Amino acid sequence: MKTTISLIKADVGSCPGHAVVHPELIKTAKEELKKSDLLIDFVVTNCGDDLELIMTHQRGVDSDKIHQLA
Repeated sequence: MKTTISLIKADVGSCPGHAVVHPELIKTAKEELKKSDLLIDFVVTNCGDDLELIMTHQRGVDSDKIHQLA
């Protein structure tokens, strides 16, 4: 079966300005992805106030289940 790498970016904002994602939001994202049985592996990171979810899975491109998880 093929492995898909998905990167989903969310502009979650920051208070104040556009500097950083709140650490609790990063923690929550990691906890939610860890609970899922859909993923092979994942990384949660950020660039400024954008939260990035980098995920490997076998659900294919544009999977509704992966997008709902994100």
